[in-house]
Amino acid sequence: MIELEGVPELIDPVMVAAFEGWNDAGDAASTAVAHLDREWKGEVFAALDAEDYYDFQVNRPTVWLDGGVRKITWPTTRLSVVRVGGEKPRDLVLVRGIEPSMRWRSFCNELLGFAHELGVELVVILGALLGDTPHTRPVPISGTTSDPDLAQRMDLEETKYEGPTGIVGILQEACTHAGVPAVSLWAAVPHYVSQPPNPKATLALLNRLEDLIDVRIPLGELAEDARAWQVGVDQLAAEDSEVAEYVQTLEEARDTAELPEASGEAIAREFERYLRRRDGGQPGQPGGHATADGSDSTAYLRDSPGGGRTRPPRPPKPEPETGAEAETETDRDTDAGTGPGTGPDDGDAPSEE
Repeated sequence: MIELEGVPELIDPVMVAAFEGWNDAGDAASTAVAHLDREWKGEVFAALDAEDYYDFQVNRPTVWLDGGVRKITWPTTRLSVVRVGGEKPRDLVLVRGIEPSMRWRSFCNELLGFAHELGVELVVILGALLGDTPHTRPVPISGTTSDPDLAQRMDLEETKYEGPTGIVGILQEACTHAGVPAVSLWAAVPHYVSQPPNPKATLALLNRLEDLIDVRIPLGELAEDARAWQVGVDQLAAEDSEVAEYVQTLEEARDTAELPEASGEAIAREFERYLRRRDGGQPGQPGGHATADGSDSTAYLRDSPGGGRTRPPRPPKPEPETGAEAETETDRDTDAGTGPGTGPDDGDAPSEE
């Protein structure tokens, strides 16, 4: 039995979790939870025992000085709680840590124990994967769940993903078996510029979370950081004609595939968000990252050891129909819920999602 001392009775609590590692391309997901914790001044009330779940040769502890006294910070997963004010206040239980090295089932059971004790009504797990998406377009966000009823009620995709998975997929599956409603939100990060940070993907995840749980999230300087990030990538791409041509190919495929969606729900959603903010906002590492096909990948624009820059493969120029069809498949996989472009299955995959 988990006993929580000093944690008040929570109001309509939602657990929001993100884990560094394979499910966190560009550190987009873990940065999103860190942002929530910082903006709402979260108070840590629990931390999992690092020795139970981490290989310290993979995730090493760090030593630091505190007034001349040496201290050690161990890699772990911490839980904090924040209260979101407004006409309809509610509490968020924030879970931020590192994908465990071992004993994943025990890890998930321990988190579910906290969720049960705190009366959590919904678990939202954030992830980011590498995908064939251009940095110049809105970041694709897919929302998936293993619960058919929840998928219909919250306008989500029912995950059908099959393949390698990470802790995001495992935790979602554990929630499903425990009868706890769970949703995974995945941001697709451009595979050719996957090194962190990626404030544009973080911003997209927070906007989708805001819609999902009906709260207004203070964004601080994220919007400005996202614009600066895109300008920086634009400049890098302009220095290499092959990269610029590749990005253009991705843009054409994306625009063709999404043309029918350029109006309707997407525009209405953005307009509602704009009005909500204008009116003051009523609540209403090591090893690469998940990709659309479940494999590992590294950034193409990252400098190589030799000082050069690895270029993305130059894809064949697709016919309009082919490009649209290919992009649709990528979007479908991403919606499926997993990593960078694949849909997560009820076990979300790292590609997962």
